[in-house]
Amino acid sequence: MTYQFTEALEVLAQTPKTLKSLLGQLSDPWIYNNEGDKTWSPYDIVGHLIHGEKTDWIPRAKIILSPSENKTFVPFDRFAQFENSKGKTISQLLDEFETLRANNLNTLKQLNLTTKQLDLKGIHPELGEVTLSQLLATWVTHDLAHLAQISRVMAKQYKNEVGPWSAYIPILN
Repeated sequence: MTYQFTEALEVLAQTPKTLKSLLGQLSDPWIYNNEGDKTWSPYDIVGHLIHGEKTDWIPRAKIILSPSENKTFVPFDRFAQFENSKGKTISQLLDEFETLRANNLNTLKQLNLTTKQLDLKGIHPELGEVTLSQLLATWVTHDLAHLAQISRVMAKQYKNEVGPWSAYIPILN
């Protein structure tokens, strides 16, 4: 499947709703438990998605589209959520994510991107040259990967409780 702007927007628009539906009314053990040392809880993942909305997707798209000769992206701090989310509830994070995503999607739509612009390139600090299309496709897959991660983290909370059924539940293994 090749990157299609309108299809990408479908997923990007649904992520905040999906997260609110999945996490919005859950008790703390579901929100704050993780898979062990150096792993993330659903709370951490939502904070990470917020940081991406603020510093990754649209800022990097704007770098690619800018007239500047320097197209190098600012490095992304994959762990900023641990400090930035302190003191916030999951409801606050979900609301913040929803607002940021809506604003970013409005910005993205207002760019009226052309096929030619999707081929423009920026410089990722670790990966090197990337196109705008690749950046935007990554935004979608990043959302989906973290939705899967949240599901996996939550499922593993009952890994030892399902007994022999774990053989039929691949997410647990």
